[in-house]
Amino acid sequence: MADVYVASDRRYETMKYNRVGRSGLKFPAVSLGFWHNFGSKDNYDTMKAMCRTAFDLGITQFDLANNYGPVYGSAEENLGRILREDFVPYRDELVITTKAGYDMWPGPYGDWGSKKYLTASIDQSLKRLGLPYVDIFYHHRMDPGTPLEETMEALASIVRSGKALYAGISNYNEEYTLRAKAIMDELHCPLIVNQRRYSIFDRGIEEDGVKTCCKEAGLGIIAFSPLAQGLLTDKYLQGIPADSRIARDGRFLRADDLTEERLNQIRALNELAQRRGQTLAQMALSWILKDDEVCSVLIGASHTEQITENVSITARVDFTAEELRRIDEICGKGLM
Repeated sequence: MADVYVASDRRYETMKYNRVGRSGLKFPAVSLGFWHNFGSKDNYDTMKAMCRTAFDLGITQFDLANNYGPVYGSAEENLGRILREDFVPYRDELVITTKAGYDMWPGPYGDWGSKKYLTASIDQSLKRLGLPYVDIFYHHRMDPGTPLEETMEALASIVRSGKALYAGISNYNEEYTLRAKAIMDELHCPLIVNQRRYSIFDRGIEEDGVKTCCKEAGLGIIAFSPLAQGLLTDKYLQGIPADSRIARDGRFLRADDLTEERLNQIRALNELAQRRGQTLAQMALSWILKDDEVCSVLIGASHTEQITENVSITARVDFTAEELRRIDEICGKGLM
């Protein structure tokens, strides 16, 4: 007999939902990202179990991009299969997002921010996902070679076509964020969110003004890489495990990132987390949500237990002034 998924009837009891800028949409405080562990080489049953666990815990947002994998497109294909098998009754309870802006296919039309690339990308993504629309379609990165007006018009036309409900941007700095918002206001299209890297070790959105400008402009912020590719966990306190990201895939985190100075910072932060009654990962995620300027934090996971552990942070996002001072003292400027 087929394994039929029935969502928990308690899924909305503990998750917190935050308004995305000045829009009518709300994000769960914790969202599930498909950047890693949902590709063609990953275990499908594990992917499905993680999606079920996430939704049962109130995680209603699944975040993708056209080139997530590997191979490119495979994360969308895998989620499309999971949606068909498990989530058809719950589609209207889910926020499904995808992006385009990095390289996806060969030639001059498979990268960056042209209207041709974005229009083709949304059609391809919808086909892989098996959906008539996504809730948010993002431009994945700034493109200095394409007029911003063209990129924003492409996003607006995609929203007007019904292929996306809202438009978003990702990896945009303050200048591009404000320009994009102004253009989309003129086009009467809801640009509601900027997705940026943010962690205790990476304070870029504080230093380049994006955190403040998004709040003032009415855009939400969703943070990715909140655990600094696993550095803000207890995983590396005793060396490099064989199954760690450093050991398996050195594209985003390398062994030489684990300097003695960085390890000392991780140890000190771990001690502070323990005094708070949290794991280091939990404290790092709580820190992202400590104020109302970030509406959701994107977590990656390789097994269901990580999701369960990380969701528990929604009950503990408060920090004392002394704890915040100590975190800053440990990290200095916090740049990676």
